[in-house]
Amino acid sequence: MPLQGKKIVVAVTGSIAAYKAAHLTRLLVKEGAEVQIIMSTSALDFITPLTLSTLSKRPVYHRFHHSETGEWTNHVELGLWADLFLIAPISASTLAKIATGNSDNLLTATYLSARCPVMVAPAMDLDMYQHPSVQQNLRTIEGYGNIILAAESGELASGLSGQGRMMEPEHIVQHLKSYFQDTDIKKSFSGKTALVTAGPTQEAIDPVRYIGNHSSGKMGLAIALELAEKGAKVELILGPVSLALPTHPNIHITKVISAHQMYEAAAKLHQNTDLSVFAAAVADYAPAHPAKDKIKKAAEDFSISLKKNIDIAAKLGEVKKSHQVHIGFALETSNENQNALSKLERKNFDLVILNSMNDQGAGFKHDTNKVTIFHKDGKIHRTELMSKTDIAKEIVKSIEKIFSTEGQ
Repeated sequence: MPLQGKKIVVAVTGSIAAYKAAHLTRLLVKEGAEVQIIMSTSALDFITPLTLSTLSKRPVYHRFHHSETGEWTNHVELGLWADLFLIAPISASTLAKIATGNSDNLLTATYLSARCPVMVAPAMDLDMYQHPSVQQNLRTIEGYGNIILAAESGELASGLSGQGRMMEPEHIVQHLKSYFQDTDIKKSFSGKTALVTAGPTQEAIDPVRYIGNHSSGKMGLAIALELAEKGAKVELILGPVSLALPTHPNIHITKVISAHQMYEAAAKLHQNTDLSVFAAAVADYAPAHPAKDKIKKAAEDFSISLKKNIDIAAKLGEVKKSHQVHIGFALETSNENQNALSKLERKNFDLVILNSMNDQGAGFKHDTNKVTIFHKDGKIHRTELMSKTDIAKEIVKSIEKIFSTEGQ
């Protein structure tokens, strides 16, 4: 029984689907899990703490303190106790709070204290679920490493029919069982240290202007999160991005701006890593003489002398040790396969991931991607257009194969 002895916090928010929390709790207890219920104040309007306390065989918490005794409910202790934090259902309101770090109630404060994996099961009406702000918040918390149990389709409380129903308790339990069954696989990088570069670099022209590119950093962050989920200690060297930063305990972030700063940070960490993923879009050139003051508009023509930046992946490829694995990216617009294979050889990569700017929905800024993975042994793996989270899983699977082959 994969859930036997697992400590699961079930957080219930103010949604009509809160009634399903009773059935969910019963199923989890039947599977041998220890279940601790936390409720938001608005959830009390839909289901009573007495019901959930009876089924979980534990007291239900919904306040920071007990009004009778003044005793504090230790949200930090609750967050550290759990093997899994499950918010089911999660309303649009609570979703917005955890996306922005709002901790105005016990449930959200416990969420912010949790060091375990977090799953959320949205439940709301059709138009609410499809609203851009809700979808953006789901993407935001997924970027934090949270797992989304997508809403199911069917008849809704409003009378409409469509996606918005909380995933049925039986389906949620199956997801949890599969998650814990896969724990050993998920920890396949346990004991390994990974270096991941991500995002763009900015090369100063003067104090207010720079040369840059359109990289959002989404692909690199997705890979860092996937490696962390599988047990790796991840050193993430991150260029200037506007994304929500991952809070996974296995990820340490070093922020940089320029290519030179990224190289210095990478070179310092590289010798102690087992794996390096060069996902950053590093500027090839930088102004040779950045101005100390803002350049004023005067002449009709203006030119900037550029100097070539150090090639981080190639330079570290020269000092790569036999046990180290290097992964590179190639964003191409023409002669794509040829250019990618050239990088594989020149930069001493074990595999290179080709992005084509000619593929609709792939490349910079998109939430989706489509790649071709070229292996050093000649194998080629092409993906369909998928979310960058799913692309990261495919890439990490390919990396796993390299390490498993070396271990034979």
